[in-house]
Amino acid sequence: MTYSLVPDATPLPTRLARLERPIAVCVVGIGSIGNGLAYQLHHTPGFKLAGIADINLEKALKCAERLGLSYRVVESAKELAESQVAGDVAVSADGALIAGMEDADVMIEASNAVIGGARHAEAAISSGNHVVMMNYEAELMYGPHLLQRARAAGLIYTCADGDQPTVIKTLVDEIVFWGFEPVMLGNMKGFHDLYSDPTKIAPEADKRNLDHKMCASYTDGSKLGVEMAVVANALGGRVARPGMTGPRIASIHNIFEAFDFTAMWQPGDAPIVDYVLGARPVGGVFVIGHTPEEFQQFTLSWYPPDMGPGPFYLFYRPYHLGHIEALRCVAEAVLDSTARLAPWTGLRTNVVCYAKRDLKAGDVLDGMGGYLTYGFVENLDEADSLGGEGVPQLICDGLELKREIKKDARILMSDCAARPDDERFSLYRDSLVIGAKATA
Repeated sequence: MTYSLVPDATPLPTRLARLERPIAVCVVGIGSIGNGLAYQLHHTPGFKLAGIADINLEKALKCAERLGLSYRVVESAKELAESQVAGDVAVSADGALIAGMEDADVMIEASNAVIGGARHAEAAISSGNHVVMMNYEAELMYGPHLLQRARAAGLIYTCADGDQPTVIKTLVDEIVFWGFEPVMLGNMKGFHDLYSDPTKIAPEADKRNLDHKMCASYTDGSKLGVEMAVVANALGGRVARPGMTGPRIASIHNIFEAFDFTAMWQPGDAPIVDYVLGARPVGGVFVIGHTPEEFQQFTLSWYPPDMGPGPFYLFYRPYHLGHIEALRCVAEAVLDSTARLAPWTGLRTNVVCYAKRDLKAGDVLDGMGGYLTYGFVENLDEADSLGGEGVPQLICDGLELKREIKKDARILMSDCAARPDDERFSLYRDSLVIGAKATA
């Protein structure tokens, strides 16, 4: 039997070089990741940076100037159209305006705005642009809603390559192809302090030119929870307990001393999402796979890599490279109509608020990475056994407590004053309904 040569058989750089016109991409959110994406788009053959936006216009301007771009500041649809005719890169403080560029093929959302990120994605979809999310906060809360809208428009909605969730997905794809069943999908975290806050973390954040609140969310584990919830919602995973287990080990190869996989997982079970703390190599990701096949177990018992005693085996990647890796999925969305990672199994998990200190009635929650709460990822179908519906940390900003909450206690929706007109929650409810249909 002979096979015809399909486009996928051609190396991606070659395909990009052969394009009649480059893939036009706009980036919304010019922080550390957004700057990296703009750099990568400007320097990678086959791509064109069409527009950039940040709520802080100065950040977008500095990015354009650093790259030596011919750019034009735009504040309206008319000015945007003029910049496109002139061939200038559009620069704006209006993310929705840039996301909806008619001359773009793809919008990359790289801000950390939750409802704002969702609105940018909606604007992109309305204009016929594929959506690549590097904003995992908006993806976690509103991914099912955005995925449904993109599908209805014949567009691709995907998380970006280069971050832990998509790197984990690549590992999963490999081991499933090899005949292994995914058991645990994991992150390798270097440091964890539940009670970190923007003030405590400021010296370390300043060394890395990071926003203090964002850096606190990395340190207190909330951002980790977001990433692993995104993985669970894409691949049908679950947590073993609220907040995951997170044992401290010296090396990833010590993982079999930290988890009893036989006790916590049986063939056919959903994969568990979790993490290890302090393990070398820091910054990597891992997957535990299972095979019942004696032939494979025999082979792996003498093969040089230290993968485990069997029937559970360790697969890991020691790094993830953020913006450096991100453009592959952009090309795949346009050229192959494929997504790397999306909330295909609905909203199975979410990150819920727990009190960083004793809180009193009248306190107003200040969101992820703030002074008042840390976030634990939970299985949503276990909410009743945990006391009721927890407050999603990513949209808790501004909610006022009706009663006292003790340090480390879980915060319930019923503990907060109702805000029936809050679009953040109405869109979240929509995503819950859509997600439930995905698992029905």
